[in-house]
Amino acid sequence: MNLDERKLLKDILISINNIDEIKKQFKGFDEYKKSITFRSAIERQLAIIGEAMVQLKNLKSKIEVINSKQIITLRNRLVHAYDSINDEIIWGILIRHIPELKKEVKELLKK
Repeated sequence: MNLDERKLLKDILISINNIDEIKKQFKGFDEYKKSITFRSAIERQLAIIGEAMVQLKNLKSKIEVINSKQIITLRNRLVHAYDSINDEIIWGILIRHIPELKKEVKELLKK
């Protein structure tokens, strides 16, 4: 793994850790849905993760992230189709997919 790839993976991990910290400040989906501040902060971190994934792809990296295409698609939607963001989908990503991505990135960084 080269230094650029390592930096991008670290950027992803930093954003995931930021998401974890933000999530501690609200108690469940209803509170998340009501707060533009929380939603904006989460969406920003997800966009950063997606952009780092785009950059990995642009490097023609050999690193395989399981859901990289979906992550990039989410990033594109957050940035370009922000008016069609579904809070339930974002919440599902936070609960189901972010913890798995965190484990995956940590394993990749160990190599």
